[in-house]
Amino acid sequence: MDLTLIITALAVIAALVIGIFLGKAIFAKNTEQKVQDAEQQANKITEDAKLQAETLKEKKLLEAKEKFLQLKSEHEKEVNNRNQKVVEAENKVRQKEQSLNDKTQVLQKQSNEYTQLKANLDKQLEIVGIKRTELEKHQEEHIKRLEKVSNLTAEEAKNELIEAMKEEARTGAMAHIQEIVENAKVNASKEAKKIVIQSIQRVAAEQTIENAITVFNLESDEIKGQIIGREGRNIRALEAATGVDLIIDDTPEAIVLSCFDPLRREVARLSLQRLVQDGRIHPARIEEVVEKTKKQIEDQVMEIGERTIIELGIHGLHKDLVRMVGKMRFRSSYGQNLLMHSKETANLCGVMAAELGLGQKVVKLAKRAGLLHDIGKVPDEETELSHALLGAKLAEKAGEHPAIINAIGAHHDEMEMTYIISPIIQACDAISGARPGARREIMQSYLQRIKDLENLAVAYNGVEKAYAIQAGRELRVIVEADKVTDSESDRLSYEIAEKIQKEMQYPGQIKVTVIREKRAVNVAR
Repeated sequence: MDLTLIITALAVIAALVIGIFLGKAIFAKNTEQKVQDAEQQANKITEDAKLQAETLKEKKLLEAKEKFLQLKSEHEKEVNNRNQKVVEAENKVRQKEQSLNDKTQVLQKQSNEYTQLKANLDKQLEIVGIKRTELEKHQEEHIKRLEKVSNLTAEEAKNELIEAMKEEARTGAMAHIQEIVENAKVNASKEAKKIVIQSIQRVAAEQTIENAITVFNLESDEIKGQIIGREGRNIRALEAATGVDLIIDDTPEAIVLSCFDPLRREVARLSLQRLVQDGRIHPARIEEVVEKTKKQIEDQVMEIGERTIIELGIHGLHKDLVRMVGKMRFRSSYGQNLLMHSKETANLCGVMAAELGLGQKVVKLAKRAGLLHDIGKVPDEETELSHALLGAKLAEKAGEHPAIINAIGAHHDEMEMTYIISPIIQACDAISGARPGARREIMQSYLQRIKDLENLAVAYNGVEKAYAIQAGRELRVIVEADKVTDSESDRLSYEIAEKIQKEMQYPGQIKVTVIREKRAVNVAR
């Protein structure tokens, strides 16, 4: 059993050894075959590479030859172009040389002519010098003869002649200046009147004088007792709530509401109307109705302001300024309704700026400034500032344009005018306020103004009499002919006008006429 196993093991080992040797032999044979194949393939690749290298070499040589020929051709072309340019430059140089030679010949010819001309001029100058010497000699002899005849030296005669010519020139210049000034005045006055008249005609509006009282009509006199109330408590409550005086007298079916403030009068009128219609009249009800009416009036004020700016085509106005424009409806100046005056002034400003050709932007600014120029008359709080300066301050606070602020503050000469629209606003304000029927003045103040106007002129030296005519719009000053000359009359008229403008307040404008008359009277017997 053991022997069989040993024999089997030996057989297996022998088989393994034989297999190993056989495998090595087969592997060696295969490896040798692969090496041979690889050598053949490598040789083939090498030969192919040599062929490709030769082909590529020939191709590159051909490309290099072609590139060389192309560069050679371009170089030859460039050389030919340069040669052609050189030839053209040489031709131009030759032409310029020829032209310069021609010009040189012409200049030489002109030089010869100038030399000859100079020689001729020198001869003529020599002759002129000789003649001048002779003339001066004759002139000296002539002057000596004149001196003997006139008993004056040449210098004295010269001075007299110069003075005479100066006086003649001065007289002529004064006459010429006076003529120019008169023509300028006529033309300027004509153009100014034309523009003002056109502006007024285009925007003229009817004016009604407003008073400080409102008449409230009643259906019957029995209602007066209810309004007065027991021991007058109703009327006292109404007066205290509205700030308006109620005058109840023997006038049939009417009660007079008296107050300087039209806004208060309107509140009192509407409140009284509501109370009469309701029939319940007692202090508590009066206070309630007055409060409601005030709110209604406030809404009405805003509505009037908005309607006004829409009517005038003004945009972007601050809410406070719109409210002030509405309040103008319930204010008056010398009896003229302030809103009507402001609207008329705005239209006048727009038309006048357009007539002067100032441009659309300036026209809009002028119209806006014309509407706002009197907002200082309707402030919420009273101040010591004049209405012009207060209006400028309010406009500045509302963010208005500097030109509008200056126009508002300067329309009564309380600020310096720095914009073109400022004098337009001032002129249009005067036009609107000074038109006949637009305003009314208290008789005493009117008479005092006329008297002050005459006294101002009489105070000047040489003034004999002064008369204010045409409702104070013209001042005629009669001077003494022995004390005031014609030229001094012009100066006096100017000085009086300047003083009136600086010292007096007046609507519109005042024409100052100085009259000088010399009368020589004798009696033949």
